[in-house]
Amino acid sequence: MKKLKLKKISINKKTKIIALSLLFALVIAIVVMLCLSATKDEDKARTSYKMTLAYDAQTHVLSGSEEVTYINNNENMFTYLYLHLYPNAFREGAKNSLASVSTQDELYVNGVSYGNITVSSVECEGEALEFNVEGEDENILRVDLPCELYPDEQITFSIDFSVTLANINHRLGYGNNTINFGNFYPILCVYEDGVGFKTDLYHSNGDPFYSEVANYEVSLTYPSEYTLASSGNVLSSQEGEDIVTANILGENIRDFCFVLSDIFEEVCANVDGTQINYYGYRGDNNLQTNLSTAQEALSTFNDLFGRYPYEVLNVVKTNFVHGGMEYPNLVYISDSLSQEDIAYVIVHEIAHQWWYGVVGNDENSHAWLDEGLAEYSTLLFFENNTKYGVDCEAMIDSALTSYKTFVRVYGSVNGEVDTSMDRPLSDFATEPEYVQNTYTKGLLMFDSLRKSTGDRKFFKALKNYYKDFCYKNVTPAEFIASFIDSTGYNLENFINSWLNGEVVFQ
Repeated sequence: MKKLKLKKISINKKTKIIALSLLFALVIAIVVMLCLSATKDEDKARTSYKMTLAYDAQTHVLSGSEEVTYINNNENMFTYLYLHLYPNAFREGAKNSLASVSTQDELYVNGVSYGNITVSSVECEGEALEFNVEGEDENILRVDLPCELYPDEQITFSIDFSVTLANINHRLGYGNNTINFGNFYPILCVYEDGVGFKTDLYHSNGDPFYSEVANYEVSLTYPSEYTLASSGNVLSSQEGEDIVTANILGENIRDFCFVLSDIFEEVCANVDGTQINYYGYRGDNNLQTNLSTAQEALSTFNDLFGRYPYEVLNVVKTNFVHGGMEYPNLVYISDSLSQEDIAYVIVHEIAHQWWYGVVGNDENSHAWLDEGLAEYSTLLFFENNTKYGVDCEAMIDSALTSYKTFVRVYGSVNGEVDTSMDRPLSDFATEPEYVQNTYTKGLLMFDSLRKSTGDRKFFKALKNYYKDFCYKNVTPAEFIASFIDSTGYNLENFINSWLNGEVVFQ
């Protein structure tokens, strides 16, 4: 009996060991699966753009050839693709205005001017592809694929195009001091499951752009009298007779932009491994001051949100009708700004490197996601850099007064006012309505969110949001879920009450 008992114990031990081994193996398998799932978006192959560009300063024409390698990371099969043709917003006869009526004199300082983009051919492996310029405002290029493109498959095709610049102080165009190349090339429309390709029109309100992160290789030839500031890293430059050819690499960036000028003066610094270049104009007495502001903004946001992932950040003074504009590795700072306003704009546009650049969103449909957070990030900068003398509580009070005045005035004129934040740019009737409901109300919402959750949880949530959605596009629902997960508070009704206009200011 004793022997049997010992044998029974031995069998039980063996069984337990096997069971524990199986359980351990199962746990490891689950962990591995979760890790693979969590990193799937980060590790997936990127779509790439290889561009060969040449700018003729005499004709103001950019000639371009673009090789696009598109990887179908969606769950649907495609027989065609859509690309945005943003330069056609500048053509004569375009349906949507480029800016509000009040800014026309600043927009066209030398008289009304027009530009456009012309696509001459689309090919795949030497064979011509069918293509067509579509959209309500000739704003979309449809490319018919030579075969069905299934999930996880890829296709490479090339587009030959040319862009004629308008004489205009805008994202794209030539002014008296600079030549701006923002949103100048055919760029793939984002595909959303259940929605389809996002082919929204250009709009004067806000920044009507939406794109996926991609990799860029660019060869750019331009007249040698100009200095170049661009997205990505300039790997090398070759000088020819009166021309320069720059070879540029941009990895994991959402867009590509460059600016040329024959009066740039550059100053540089390094912050946490990122080189910051400030491009001002010759004779500018505030080069170092503006560079220092950019340095402090990058350092502050590195600490508050998480490390900036790129090696270069260019801050560029330029002819631009608005205060500033954000692109990956590059921000516009309007040369029409007073020196006292420049610091604010530099900080706001650098904040967009986190909110739009790294963490992307549909700026057409959910502008508050990046503008509201960039505006509140600007307040956070001044809160953490008191030498600028900005009273942040007074800044919040001023925003509240401004918003109340907007509601009162619009209500008295129109009988009612739409105070919802989460709507397409085209649904904002005027520029002030857009600004008040995205920037001003966005700042107030994030301040209210911070006070409701407390500093520790609020800043933990911002860091987690940045880390979890790095190089992705985020929806409002994902933003809300992220803050709920980080804070442990059910914030859905709270945030939605701001977004849908239920929050009322007395």
